[in-house]
Amino acid sequence: METQSVSEVSDGDRQHADAIVRAAGRLFFASGFARTSMDDLARELGMSKKTIYRHFPDKRSLLTAVLDEQFAVVEATLTAAAEDAEGQPFRVRAERFLIAAGSELGRIGAAQLTAGRGDVILRQYVEQRVDAVVYRRLDELYREGHRQGLLPAPPELLSEITRGALERLLTSQLPRELDWTAADLLRATVDTVLYGAIRSARPRVDEERPRAVIPTARDEQEEVGP
Repeated sequence: METQSVSEVSDGDRQHADAIVRAAGRLFFASGFARTSMDDLARELGMSKKTIYRHFPDKRSLLTAVLDEQFAVVEATLTAAAEDAEGQPFRVRAERFLIAAGSELGRIGAAQLTAGRGDVILRQYVEQRVDAVVYRRLDELYREGHRQGLLPAPPELLSEITRGALERLLTSQLPRELDWTAADLLRATVDTVLYGAIRSARPRVDEERPRAVIPTARDEQEEVGP
């Protein structure tokens, strides 16, 4: 989807255009894109719809400008998270990146925008921006971990699993049901994706490959027996 920047759609004062984008962002994220009308926006700004249309020809172009601004914030946040974790162990870097990514995607409602029944072109645009800003960075992070021998699973598989988990988590009721914070759930997601839900028991000498088992009291007694 080709988009126009604020400077291209504005015929007049850039400050007016910036004010319109900021107000539209507040209303869109508070009430939802579909529920916010141009009349609502005009009332919020105290200006006529004609003035708004002079800067943005339609609602889609306005939302695109809002999303461009929001994705710039997402990108800056992820860059800062990566820089803060530089030099840290891979687990820390992956965790901080995914928590930042999940928090930012949740903040802008990316999962709802891509799963909704609204404008198809707009949904595709959001998907493309999420892929470019978030998932390409995640893919490279997993490839790096794989090259270092830290992730035995194919990085492509881990990327696919993580995408599905993040997107499902952002629309889930689990935070409310479990009484966990979103950050706690994201940390648990990272741990499960990278290291598995079941910890392997200490392998026995006669086993060629380790088994993923949950030790029981009986297992422990058998191990220490004669």
